[in-house]
Formats: sequence, structure tokens, C-alpha cells
Amino acid sequence: MSPKAIAAIVVIALFLTALLGFWLVERSRPVVPYSTAELPEPCRELGFEGVSYIVCEIDLRHADVGIHHSGPDGIAYGSLDAFDRAMVEQGRPVVLAMNAGMYHEGLSPVGLLVEDGRKVSPVDSGEGEGNFYLKPNGIFLIGGDGKAAMMETGEFVARRPGSRFATQSGPMLVIDGQVHPKFLPDGTSKFTRNGVGVRDPDTVVLAISLSEVSLGSFARLFRDELRCPNALFLDGAISTLSNGERTLLGGDYPVGPILSVTPKR
Repeated sequence: MSPKAIAAIVVIALFLTALLGFWLVERSRPVVPYSTAELPEPCRELGFEGVSYIVCEIDLRHADVGIHHSGPDGIAYGSLDAFDRAMVEQGRPVVLAMNAGMYHEGLSPVGLLVEDGRKVSPVDSGEGEGNFYLKPNGIFLIGGDGKAAMMETGEFVARRPGSRFATQSGPMLVIDGQVHPKFLPDGTSKFTRNGVGVRDPDTVVLAISLSEVSLGSFARLFRDELRCPNALFLDGAISTLSNGERTLLGGDYPVGPILSVTPKR
């Protein structure tokens, strides 16, 4: 092969690599076609360390938080739009919904998922690659008394608390007031991200970024700004939020586990 042909192949390969990188970055950004008037009542826009977020503070004395995955037919909802429609049809319209954890091919949950007292998927205490296995990971739960809690996975396995709803994900962002020990202050891995924090047993805080953010900065948002001593990363590029009527952020990817907020019954 001539030097010119080799050079041409190299140039094409570099171009395709750059194009792929651009596509991945663009796909990691949420769609932002909403107006502030469409935000669910518990939610507001917030800036922290140069990144904009939607933050939703849920008072469990006035609202219920649930975790969901599949309809009565056993098929995963697959999107927040489908979930919102199903809740309306069941006479249980939601105030907001958000993706609530990672999933395997076929949308089955990665790790523990408890839906209305029924264990859909067991705890995963194993080792592996990816954010889920960046230990410590953890479990967000709503107990039978309607109170919120968050536990590192090992603690959950040891204590076996009763859970009406639960989802496992990873990594933990904040553990007992400390940022995850393996996070860099502002690492180079940046994606849109969403997570959940527990400020106290009656207060759940949700956050979704409007642009790319590092895990370190995202953790400090929960610890320093949102005053959550424990917080859990839910997912990255698939981060999605709806107001119960339509998807406001994200929507390009399917969802597995879903977190809902509904008026207190």
C-alpha cells in the first residue's frame, strides 16, 4: 500500500473517531424543551458550581414516593411517557417521575428492586465493571411506615430492613456526610446525571443536571447545597424527568426502574 493511501486511511479513521466522540457527547445531553411553568410543583431550577439542575424536594408527610418497573402484564414500562399514561389509566396520576436505576438488556433491573412490597430483583453484592460496582454502592428505600432511608449495600444486607419500595444503584454519592472516597474533586468523566438524596426520614431530594457534570461535583451538590447526608447516583446519559403529563428532560433512551411522586392518599 502506498504512503498516500496509508495517510488517507489514517485521516479517515481520525475523522470517524472524532465524529463518534461528538455523537456520544451529544447523546449524553438531555433534551431541554420545557418552560419553568411546566416544572412539577416540588421542583425548581438551581445552579451549583457552574452547572444547572432541576431539583425536587419531596415532603413525605404530603406526598408518596414509589419505585416501579412493570405494568400488570409484567412488561417493563420502558419510558416515562408510557408510565405516566398507565398511572392516569389506573386513576393514580403522578406529580413527577424520574428514571430510578440501571438495567440490563431487556430492561430488567440491575440489583435490588422492590415494588409495592414485592421483590422484583434481588440485591447484587458482587463485583463488576461500571458505575454500579464502584463500591460502596447503595439502596434507596421507602419503609412500610412511609419513611425514607438510604443504606450502603452491605449494611442493607446485614440489617434486612422492611421495604415497601426500594432500588439499588451505584455508586453512593454521599455516605454519612462524606463524598464517595474514590471520586476525584472534578474528574474528566462528565455526563448528564441524576440522583436521589435523603435529608431526613420525611424528606427525599431528587436532582437531574441540565448539562455534563463530574461525579465529584454532583456529590457536593447533594452534601453542601441540598444538605443530604446520604445520596445515591441513579444513572448518567439516560437521565429523564417528567411532570406526569410529558417528559421534560431526556427521553432518548429507554428506562428500567422508575421513581414516582404522587399526592398523599
